Amino acid sequence: MGYKTYTCPIARDCGGCEWLAVPYPIQLRRKQEQVEDLLGPMTREDGGALEDIRGMDEPVRYRHKAATPFAYGGRGRVLCGFYATGTHRIVPCRECLVEDPRARRVLCGVGRVAERLHLPPYDEDRGVGVLRHAVVRCGWKTDEVLLVLVTRVDELRGVERLVAELRAECPEVTSIVQNVNDRRTNAILGRRCRTLYGPGIMHDELLGCSFEIGPTSFYQTNPEQTEVLYRLALEGVGGAGRVLDAYCGTGTIGICAASAMNELQVVGVEQVVGAVSCARRNAAANGVARRCDFVAADATAWMAREGAAERFDAVIMDPPRAGSTPEFLDGVAGLAPRKVVYVSCNVVTQARDLSLLRSRGYRLERVTPVDMFPHTRHVECVATLVRG
Repeated sequence: MGYKTYTCPIARDCGGCEWLAVPYPIQLRRKQEQVEDLLGPMTREDGGALEDIRGMDEPVRYRHKAATPFAYGGRGRVLCGFYATGTHRIVPCRECLVEDPRARRVLCGVGRVAERLHLPPYDEDRGVGVLRHAVVRCGWKTDEVLLVLVTRVDELRGVERLVAELRAECPEVTSIVQNVNDRRTNAILGRRCRTLYGPGIMHDELLGCSFEIGPTSFYQTNPEQTEVLYRLALEGVGGAGRVLDAYCGTGTIGICAASAMNELQVVGVEQVVGAVSCARRNAAANGVARRCDFVAADATAWMAREGAAERFDAVIMDPPRAGSTPEFLDGVAGLAPRKVVYVSCNVVTQARDLSLLRSRGYRLERVTPVDMFPHTRHVECVATLVRG
């Protein structure tokens, strides 16, 4: 059988798409096998269903967020692109197979403007220079494009000319924000932001709901597959009346659920204060503010304090790669919701956490892998558990 494969001139040096040379159906099979190895035995033991992975029809141009570091290339040149695997050597890139085409055009445009204006790139060895990174977010259902310039210093000389040059070079950009990162760190973004042009945010849509996205907001990189993920989560919740949305970020899952089910009440818990403020604005913008309450707190600490006194019919949890904590999972079991929907980007930690929930009286009803990042080893997974 002949399978379509994809090629990239810098794939070997970049290393970002480690499975690019592997035909896509085989990539999906490998990811399915990984989930079956880790979650299959417990799913079969519980009499649940482990479904086929949900892949993409065309696994290209799916990343709607992209970034580049900058470095001095000699003779006034500014380098941008990707770090070579395991190094901080920049591999120049003009276009990327898996990114929204607008993204790399804008990032390369920033490099050209930096060269023209002699804006010095950051030297991480000496801790000097100005321009560290650029991050761009492109709307999937909108034409909005947010550009974030990450600098080492607060004050940018000639900022008016910089903005004018960027707007001329990158006319698709609708907002430009400066983010200041003055730490000696590998983290891209710092804590302080200043809007240089436009509203300083952008918007996108998921399942018919509109969401505000700021320069530091968490928002899924592949919105097309995010809709697949969220539909599975909503199906898992079913007709539950009161839902806890743990690790809720800017409220995307909970707001989509409240918008789809008119009787649903959502309580979202998120430790990043700015994300909670954004979630509240998103709920108001989608007309569900009266049925969505967002709380700024660490999920585990909130569960230990307020959560034990609450009543929920279902819990949606979408923790980071490290997974949840035994304390939070014990708290979930103590709440005794009828359904728990666990969305994960790391099946290894998900398997660990599911084992704990199963030991507390839950059984796996449905497990569905979702391919959010084609041409990589990563796989997302939605698991629905029922009590008893």
